Amino acid sequence: MRSPSPLVLLAAIGLVASLAGCRPAPAEAEPEAVGELKPADTELRQRLSPMQYQVTQEDGTEPPFRNAYWDEKRPGLYVDVVSGEPLFSSTDKFVSGTGWPSFTRPLEPDNLYTRDDYELILPRTEVRSRGADSHLGHVFPDGPPPTGERWCMNSAALRFVPAEELEAEGYGRYLSLFEAQVASVEAPAKTDAKVPARALFAGGCFWCVEEAFDGVAGVVETTSGYTGGHVEDPSYRQVTAGGTGHYEAVEVRYDPARVSYAELLEVFWRNVDPTDADGQFCDRGPSYRTAVFAVDAEQRARAEASKAALAAKRDFAVITPVLDASAFYPAEDYHQDYHQRNPARYKLYKWRCGRPARLEELWGEATAQG
Repeated sequence: MRSPSPLVLLAAIGLVASLAGCRPAPAEAEPEAVGELKPADTELRQRLSPMQYQVTQEDGTEPPFRNAYWDEKRPGLYVDVVSGEPLFSSTDKFVSGTGWPSFTRPLEPDNLYTRDDYELILPRTEVRSRGADSHLGHVFPDGPPPTGERWCMNSAALRFVPAEELEAEGYGRYLSLFEAQVASVEAPAKTDAKVPARALFAGGCFWCVEEAFDGVAGVVETTSGYTGGHVEDPSYRQVTAGGTGHYEAVEVRYDPARVSYAELLEVFWRNVDPTDADGQFCDRGPSYRTAVFAVDAEQRARAEASKAALAAKRDFAVITPVLDASAFYPAEDYHQDYHQRNPARYKLYKWRCGRPARLEELWGEATAQG
């Protein structure tokens, strides 16, 4: 059979992209006057790091999740690393799960321009700064309200100016944008709020346990990690290889005024198979066993009572142990918030692992976290 011509392939790819709703945002024509604030190349090579130069001058792309601002949460301004042009505001920043800083819109649209980019065959809309003509990233039509846009930028093309430094850096006119954000950041320091309470749970793969608790009102923070073993500060490879004694676990920080430990136990039971002694779902081995790690005597008593009540209500043996908490070691960065960073891969993992089906079988469709 004769292979289709490249033109036919390109047409087919374009049709698929159109049907899938993946058309890029429309690009404007390249303006006549750009780069008026761009220094000479010799100066740029001295001022910029290799990554900053590659991104801004050679249209490069930095690695996801390994860049300066993908997880930056402080209030402030994002400016062109070359010219200092104001480009984006933290008030428009959102968690896209892509590993790059993402915004719903630019702060100063006149400081940017867009153009079509066919580097990956499928057309995308490239974003560049007007004054320095720096490559910044791309804009896509799959963002959240109110704009429906995702301005996906490279950290290497930006410089972050914290709100408290705006005046000194000459951006004082933007201070009013961040009053609400600054107030929300400072508020906890002005109160006598108690340190959040702590709970520890092991329920197989910590990605899934973390997701289950992230959606609970009153949970302040979740951290994936390792506990219950004898090796100090182990790596993921060491734990999964066996021999360390550690479980994959999640540390839950919560506000007892908003959610009780008993309610957290209920969330835990409903998201594990407490009848499995050798792992969870498709994850097998000692590190994937279930356990409740009690941080004090009160938690141990409540956990034991909860386990007994569960066994009395169900027609199966609850083999999940209640253990005393020991040292907890946070897992590597790429494991944290995995369900948010890699939503498609995470969803596929859950279904391939049979997790939703088994939870529905155990607890019923209304309570399964699928």
